[in-house]
Amino acid sequence: MKKFDFKPFKFRKLSIDEMDDRFLLINLYVTQLIVLLLGVIIMLFQKPSLSAMFSIKGGYWILLWGAAYAAAVLIVDILISRWVPPEVTDDGGINDMLFKNRPLWHIAVMSFIVAFCEELLFRGAVQAAWGPYWTSILFAAIHIRYLQHWLMTGLVFGISYGLGWIYIQSGSLWAPIAAHFVIDFVMGCIIRYRRED
Repeated sequence: MKKFDFKPFKFRKLSIDEMDDRFLLINLYVTQLIVLLLGVIIMLFQKPSLSAMFSIKGGYWILLWGAAYAAAVLIVDILISRWVPPEVTDDGGINDMLFKNRPLWHIAVMSFIVAFCEELLFRGAVQAAWGPYWTSILFAAIHIRYLQHWLMTGLVFGISYGLGWIYIQSGSLWAPIAAHFVIDFVMGCIIRYRRED
C-alpha cells in the first residue's frame, strides 16, 4: 500500500501583515463552505427533521429569542470593551481587516453566511449528538484567534452555550441564526463606523 507524503504541505502561522483583503475574504468564504458541507454530511447520518429544525411555528417569538439574546451579548461585549484592556480582546486584527472598509451590504452578507453555516453545523448537527456544553467547547476551540486570551475564549464559549440554549427553548434553528447574525452584523458595523481617537 502506497503511503501519502505529507512533507510538501507545511503549515505556518501567517501574520496580519502577510494577508490582504482578497486572501482574507477567500479564506472566510471557503471556511464557511467547509463548515456548511460538514454540517450537511453530519446531518445526512443523523437524518433530522428539517421541517422541525427550521420551524417557523413560533412566529415572531423565534426572532424575539434571537434579538433578545443578541442584545444581551452585545451589552456584555460593550461593557467588556470599556473595562478590559484592548490587548485582552485582541484577535490579531482579523476583525478590523474584515469589517473596517467593507460596505454595509457586504457586512450583512458576511454576517448572514457565517451565522447560517456555523449554526447549521454547531446547533443543527453537532449539538444533536453532543449537547450544548461539548458543542460550545468545540465552537470556542475553532475560534483559534481568541484562544490566546482566557476571557475571550470564555466569552465565545458562553455565547455558544447561549445559542444552544435559545435553540432548545425556541425549538427552531432560526433563533440562534438570527442571534448570531445580529451579533456579527452589529459588531461589524461598530468596527466599520467607529471613530478613531
